[in-house]
Amino acid sequence: MALPPNHRLPTDTDDGMAVIISGPSGVGKTTITRGIERSISDAVFSVSWTTRPSSGIDVEGVDYHFATDDEFEAMRDKGEFLETAGVYGKKYGTPKGWVFEQLKRGRLVILEIDIVGAVNVKKQIPDAFAIFVLPPNEESLLERLRGRRREEEAAIQKRFAQAKAEIAHARTCGVYDLFLVNEHLDDALGKAIKAIGVERERRRMQTR
Repeated sequence: MALPPNHRLPTDTDDGMAVIISGPSGVGKTTITRGIERSISDAVFSVSWTTRPSSGIDVEGVDYHFATDDEFEAMRDKGEFLETAGVYGKKYGTPKGWVFEQLKRGRLVILEIDIVGAVNVKKQIPDAFAIFVLPPNEESLLERLRGRRREEEAAIQKRFAQAKAEIAHARTCGVYDLFLVNEHLDDALGKAIKAIGVERERRRMQTR
C-alpha cells in the first residue's frame, strides 16, 4: 500500500545521501556495492530498469526491473529516469521517483552506474558522493578479466582497452570524490564504508 504524501515512518531521518559507485569491468565494484548495502543499516540499492531479457537467475525487483523497449521509452518520455544508458544494444535506467523518495526518508541510496550516468545524476543531485573503483594496476585488471573465463581473448582485449579509457575519463571528468583501489576486497570495502560515514557525519555537523 502506498504511503500518503509527506507521511513519515518511525525509521525516517534527515540523513539522506546518494552514493554513486562506478568502475570498469573486472574491478569488483558490484561486490563492493553489495558489501556497502549489507554493512550500513539504512542503505538501499537502486535497482535499474532494463530492456535486456532476464538471464533466468535474475530476480525481478532485486537484480533489475524488466521492461519492453516500448515500455522503457514511455518511461523515459515521462521523465521517470534520473539517467539512462545503452549497453550492447540494451537500455538501462535509474528510477527517479524511487531515488528521491528514499533520499527524502533519510536513506543511503546506492547507485551503481557508469561515468556518463554519474555525470547526469550529479546534475540533478549535486551533493551525491561519488566513488570510482580502480584496479591495483593494469596487469591485475587484465588478469581479472581473463579469470572470468566468459569471453574470447579478442573480446577481453576490447574490454581492457575500454576499461583503461574509462579510468582516464573518470580522473578528468571532475565527478568523483573518492578513487578507491580494490587490491584486497576487505580493505577496499572498509575504506568505502569509512569514507561514506565520514561524509555523512560532515553533513550532519554542517546542518546543526
